[in-house]
Amino acid sequence: MDEQYAPPDRKRLLLSMLIPFIFVMLIWLIKAVEHIFAIDLHFLGIFPQRASSLTGIFTSPFIHADLKHLFNNTMPLFILGSALFFFYSQVAFRVLFWLFILTGAAVWLTGRPSWHIGASGIIYGLASFLFISGIIRRHIPLMGLSLLVAFLYGEMVWGIFPGFRPNISWESHMLGAVAGVILALWFRKEGPQRPIPFYEHGDEEEEEENRGPGYNENN
Repeated sequence: MDEQYAPPDRKRLLLSMLIPFIFVMLIWLIKAVEHIFAIDLHFLGIFPQRASSLTGIFTSPFIHADLKHLFNNTMPLFILGSALFFFYSQVAFRVLFWLFILTGAAVWLTGRPSWHIGASGIIYGLASFLFISGIIRRHIPLMGLSLLVAFLYGEMVWGIFPGFRPNISWESHMLGAVAGVILALWFRKEGPQRPIPFYEHGDEEEEEENRGPGYNENN
């Protein structure tokens, strides 16, 4: 069987879930520490244009306002993160790293003067990266993944507009989604590509036969 159409490898699937699982467990652990010790770690978020909160670019996705906020982010973060590492393992770490940088920096530069916390910006970035990547690569399984993302998280699009829900960082949502699109274009030539259809394989072989052994492309 062609490796491209072989059933998904179980070990690869489990490995692709490892980093998102650690990420999710870490944010739950941080919330547990807040509850156990009765502390508030919102200062690890992003307060736009405040130099002391620049570290929030990296720490804000790990901080959540309450358990509802954390519950809402847990499954999308795990599912979309696992999809990233399964289908785009070659670039997954770089995509995740740049999602943190681009989303956090953009919020710090342009956000409202308020604390911005939570992993929602990363989730929006993952969703837009997976959706756009599948389309521009014209890879059927990846396009199927794009449609699944659109179906499961299609309502997320409303979260990029101000006033949709009170007390949420719509800036993080919008800027995370923009960062995902940028990264999908940036890494478009890396990772899985559109398979060459069988009929195009035939055309290439016929062209090579017509050229003959002494053919030089520079001729």
